[in-house]
Amino acid sequence: MGKDVTFFNELQVNGAVREPYRSYNDWFADQDNARLQTKSKEAEAFFRRTGITFNVYGQSDAEERLIPFDLVPRILSNTEWNRLAKGIAQRVRGINAFLHDIYNRQEIISAGILPKRLIAENDAFLPQMIDFTPPGGVYTHIVGTDIVRTGENDFFVLEDNARTPSGVSYMLENRETMLQMFPELFSKIKVQRVSDYPKNLRLSLEAAAPRHCEGRPCVVVLTPGIHNSAYYEHSFLADQMGVELVEGHDLRVVDGHIAMRTTKGYKVIDVIYRRVDDDFLDPLTFNPDSMLGVPGIMDVYRAGNITITNAPGTGVADDKAIYSYMPEIVEFYTGEKPILKNVETYRCAEPEALQYVLDNLSELVVKEVHGSGGYGMLVGPAASKKELAAFEEKLKAKPANYIAQPTLALSTVPIFTEAGLAPRHVDLRPFALVSSSGVDIVPGGLTRVALTEGSLVVNSSQGGGTKDTWVLED
Repeated sequence: MGKDVTFFNELQVNGAVREPYRSYNDWFADQDNARLQTKSKEAEAFFRRTGITFNVYGQSDAEERLIPFDLVPRILSNTEWNRLAKGIAQRVRGINAFLHDIYNRQEIISAGILPKRLIAENDAFLPQMIDFTPPGGVYTHIVGTDIVRTGENDFFVLEDNARTPSGVSYMLENRETMLQMFPELFSKIKVQRVSDYPKNLRLSLEAAAPRHCEGRPCVVVLTPGIHNSAYYEHSFLADQMGVELVEGHDLRVVDGHIAMRTTKGYKVIDVIYRRVDDDFLDPLTFNPDSMLGVPGIMDVYRAGNITITNAPGTGVADDKAIYSYMPEIVEFYTGEKPILKNVETYRCAEPEALQYVLDNLSELVVKEVHGSGGYGMLVGPAASKKELAAFEEKLKAKPANYIAQPTLALSTVPIFTEAGLAPRHVDLRPFALVSSSGVDIVPGGLTRVALTEGSLVVNSSQGGGTKDTWVLED
């Protein structure tokens, strides 16, 4: 990125502290630096003691890592948040309607808005979901929307996470850590709560139970097991909701229902919050070698005797080529102009766009359409000539596998360093709960921060950290 690029500083503009940060900045100015250093080490010890870790795939040592936590919160005003929340709710409604449409009438394709090949050639599209509607018509019960900021009023959606969005446990633990370390701050500054999320998640999952369900629905969290990178989150959410954490071998089909093994025999369950990918859900329907799923679960699902959240096949909405059509998708299904904008996106499958990307590779970010977690991407301004040349060959060989975007001037927020506050780039992943009665968005979300000076990569797998996100009360 050129040296003349300026980044929006969320803490201050033209040397003046912005309104959302004023009370915090006044408090911070009175703090002893040594005390804050001690608190930072306490937070790290707390995270280690609690087991807040993640695994990195592809690492030879496969060690569990601690996600670095920064003790300076990212602060949004209630006005800023309300606009974001409205935009997220609108987008989530559009995504749900889109998923229902592509698995049923495919009107968006008939209308000529979306090319048929983006569905027909998409590995995440599941023919098994055609002509089947989940209970309440909800496909994406939990959605994480990645948002970046480039100016005072300029927010963009970077990507949608409609399959199995992760990170909410870090949002909750970050807040709990801040409450323990700085209780006086929360007396001084009125911050909206995030602690209701587990209760609301359970209520939302219970509301998705099959119609025949009697009494309080039985909900479980299905995990691939302890070797999964997000296992901590799976166990954390099950514990916080007060439901069982199960693996595939704990479940079986009993009399047309899914039941879990207990000390008193098998108990019928109604809702599975699954953190297992589609391909491993049912070895009789998908990958026959899978040991993580439940043989026959798709038949029970299509018969209406179990709810799987999020629904199988929702990964189509995470596809980065589909993302490039999201403004049209939102307007097609809601009848409204999108409140939140997309990042400008070049579809490399289109010859003209491909040529532009090849001509400007050193200035763009190129991503795999099915990629996630910062893998399989090229950050042009930070790439070597050798890396650029290698990626050019990949693009020419499989152009439809990639999209490209300009390098965004991501906003910065302060982090705590030994020398005091320093600006670092961030994104934000708010979490939406979707039920037949509406969309509920927890005030805040997971702020991910690039801890290395100048870096734009915030993913924890690539060295990023997290911080508490405050939405102020009016």
